[in-house]
Amino acid sequence: MASPKRLAPKKPGLGSKLKNLPRPKLSLPKITLPQVDPGMTTAHRSRRVKGSPLVSAVSLPLMVLYHELLLRGFDGECSFFAPALLLLVVFSMAAGLAVFLLLDLIPHRKVARIVGGVLVAGWTVFTCVEYCCKSFFKIYFGLGYMQGMAGQVVGDFSGTVVEVVLARIPFILLSLVPLAVYVWLCPVIFHEKGQRASVRGMLAVLMVVFQLVGVFAARVGGAKNYYTYDFSVNTSMPHFGLVTTLRLELSYAITGIPEVPLDQLLPDDPLPTATVAPTLDPTGTDAPVVPTGDNVLGIDFEGLAAGESDETLKALHQYFAAKKPTNKNEYTGYFQGKNLILITAEAFCPYVIDENLTPTLYKLANQGFIFENYYQPDWTQSTTGGEFAVMTGLIPTWIGGSNPSFRVSVNDDMAVALGWQFQKLGYQTLAYHNNTYTYYGRDETHPNLGYEYFGLGNGLVLKSNLWPCSDLEMMEATVDGYIQNYVKNGTPFHTYYMTVSGHCNYDWTGNAMSRKNQETIQKLYPNASEQVQAYLACNLELEYAMAYLVEQLAAAGIADDTVIALSADHYPYALVEGDKDYYNELAGTNNSERDTARYRNTFILWSGCMEEPVVVDTPCSAIDIVPTLSNLFGLEYDSRLYSGRDIFATNYQPGQYSSNIPLVVFANKGYGSSWITDAGTYEASTKTFTPREGVAVDEDYVSRVSRLVNAKYTYAKLVIERDYYALVWPD
Repeated sequence: MASPKRLAPKKPGLGSKLKNLPRPKLSLPKITLPQVDPGMTTAHRSRRVKGSPLVSAVSLPLMVLYHELLLRGFDGECSFFAPALLLLVVFSMAAGLAVFLLLDLIPHRKVARIVGGVLVAGWTVFTCVEYCCKSFFKIYFGLGYMQGMAGQVVGDFSGTVVEVVLARIPFILLSLVPLAVYVWLCPVIFHEKGQRASVRGMLAVLMVVFQLVGVFAARVGGAKNYYTYDFSVNTSMPHFGLVTTLRLELSYAITGIPEVPLDQLLPDDPLPTATVAPTLDPTGTDAPVVPTGDNVLGIDFEGLAAGESDETLKALHQYFAAKKPTNKNEYTGYFQGKNLILITAEAFCPYVIDENLTPTLYKLANQGFIFENYYQPDWTQSTTGGEFAVMTGLIPTWIGGSNPSFRVSVNDDMAVALGWQFQKLGYQTLAYHNNTYTYYGRDETHPNLGYEYFGLGNGLVLKSNLWPCSDLEMMEATVDGYIQNYVKNGTPFHTYYMTVSGHCNYDWTGNAMSRKNQETIQKLYPNASEQVQAYLACNLELEYAMAYLVEQLAAAGIADDTVIALSADHYPYALVEGDKDYYNELAGTNNSERDTARYRNTFILWSGCMEEPVVVDTPCSAIDIVPTLSNLFGLEYDSRLYSGRDIFATNYQPGQYSSNIPLVVFANKGYGSSWITDAGTYEASTKTFTPREGVAVDEDYVSRVSRLVNAKYTYAKLVIERDYYALVWPD
């Protein structure tokens, strides 16, 4: 086999030579590509460029303004196009810019966007809550009031809360618009690098300018008192809006509300010459047949003022010294020594009274004293305000802007209250309420008025567990005790009741008392709306309660020894649902909640001893109940210390100004207080005075009475703030 042929290696060619040549080193510049946020879309980047800085700066202010205008537009009592609208714009711009600037300082943009979203969502919820409060309770809730009431409302009225919210879905949906816009625009509002320092500076200056302009206009304008010394949530809202009202409430909670110029609010009467009624001669030889003199105590207000260094207390002493007392009269002591049952009836009104439907209420209303011009004003505090007026004779006011005077009074000496007055005379003084005993703080307020108090949860036990609870069951559970104590032991009684059967909602599903009496009402009023039918149906339970009470008094033989007094806490405002005013349907009227006629009501004052009815046409209201009963029962009291007056007092001249004239005072809702005297009616909403037929008044009559009304409000608040009765009431 032949050996393989060996091939000689090839000589290196040109390619190999080139391959072995040294290669030059090339240095290329490094290119760094921008980092792209995976969540940042092209659309986002586009919006960011377009929205900076103008869209960023104006978005939050416009959202705040939107909510302000929405709330104002849905407020039926507020005139939308008014000078106050400009203040809303200015304050909204300032508040919105302030929030934006603070959030724009947060370096982490995601955090800024989240915090902004939480604030917008929270403000939306707060706006909706305020609207629900205003449209249902007819008042705005301050933070302080809301904090105290939130748990009670949710706990006791959870079913009602759901109905209230569902009925207000249109507003709630509209209020969500800013939140939806924010979610869409938040990358634009808070873009990656934030605003430049120069832009922030310019926006800060603009914010300060808006705020200063607003504050100046508020302090010098026609509503300046509501911005300062007359501030309350409900007087501030129509003029300054929700943002500013919240700011004022919070700031005044720290600094206190500015003091009112007290020297401008003293009554125009000269200092009265008050005469103390003669005391009975123990020998019985010098007892006057008709009491004379005034209902006053031996309080030296002038001397107290002279020795007082505190200017506010000094002004209080001067005010009560200058206030003209009411006189003792033919009805002084008319019911002396008798028992008293005082009832505040939930949402009661005159149109419940019918000879066939409610015969007991009809009898009590027409066979005792008949008050033809009685009113229970809307005190902007719902039940607690009306109850305070009935039980104390004082105008209910807001302390600190958002705390009801009744709640604040628990820390005061309330010796003027009927509970303490009757207790001093040896009466058994009891109070009952057929709802949770702590609601509105009654477990503190009512004992402070001199009552042994019982409600659901602290001694009052009812047969059923329904909502609302039965007034009849409350009477059945309580009446026998104090009646038997009087019959067997001779212990007189003064008993107070706060009823609840007439409480809303007025429908067949949410109101057990309405369902209980549904068939009866539907047969009698087949053409009425469900709301009116349900209202009348639940108030039948009050009729049954009063029938049982009167029957038990008669059966015990003490109807002649007992006086029954009954007033509403407020008119049934829940019959007004948005644009639908079912109260006008019930009453056969055509008025609104801005009109004084809306608050005309009935004060029942009856005793089995009265042989014939007594008609009284004097204008009067709930704050007159305590001084009137004090006079009728011959109690020792000082008529100057109350906001109200004895309805039967005669020491005034009809048609002439005096600080003790018959005077019905209505709540100030931000446009002043309406009022009624024996000379005529002043409607604050229209700034018009209508004199009674045949009555002529002096040129300055309206201004003087309006000043007196302001004084009554101011000093009613100061009495509670300063615990004034503890200083002057004799031990």
